[in-house]
Amino acid sequence: MTRRFLFVLGSSRSDGNTELLARRAAEQLPPDVEQQWIDLAEHPLPDFEDLRHDTDHTRPTIGNTALLFDATLAATDIVIASPLYWYSVSAHVKRYLDYWSGWLRTPGVEFKATMAGRTLWGVTALAHEEFEVAEPLIGTLNNSAAYMGMRFGGVLLGNGSKPGDVLRDTDALARAKTFFEQEAPLARFPYEQVTP
Repeated sequence: MTRRFLFVLGSSRSDGNTELLARRAAEQLPPDVEQQWIDLAEHPLPDFEDLRHDTDHTRPTIGNTALLFDATLAATDIVIASPLYWYSVSAHVKRYLDYWSGWLRTPGVEFKATMAGRTLWGVTALAHEEFEVAEPLIGTLNNSAAYMGMRFGGVLLGNGSKPGDVLRDTDALARAKTFFEQEAPLARFPYEQVTP
C-alpha cells in the first residue's frame, strides 16, 4: 500500500505553532507520499454521543463525520497535530478520538482491524521548555495506538507560545527534518513494556 498521511489539525487557531511544525516535518516526505490535511476547527465534529450499546450503527455518509471517517480509513499514517492544551490534546482532537469508539461498531468496516498495523504520530507545540509536561498528551496518543494495534511514531515536540515562536526552536526544526523517517514500533500500553 502506498503511504498516505492524514494530518489532523487540532488547534483552535490556524497557522499556529503546532501546524507550522507539522508542515515543516511534512515537507520532508517523499513526493510520492500522499498528504491530506484536515483542520478540525474548519471541519468540526458534533459532540460525541456514545451509542455503542444502544443503537444500530451506520457508516457516516455526509458532513464532517463522513469526511474524517473516510480520510482516517484511507490513511496509512495519521498525524495528530495538537497544541498542548492543559497538558493534553485539544478538545477538537479528543472529540475526533472519541469518534473512533463509535466507528469500532460500524458494520462492514472492521475499524480496529483496518487500523491495526498503521501508524499514529503526534506533533505538538508547547509553551514550556520542559517537555516532560507533554507526557499526558504522549500517553493519550500512545495508548490510543496500542488499543488499536497500531504503530506509534512518537511526538515531535517544539517550543512556542506566540504565533511563529516555534520557527525559532532550531532543535525542533532539526528533529522535523527526520521525524517521519524513523521506524515506528508497535504501540504498547505502559504495563506491556518489557523491562530489562
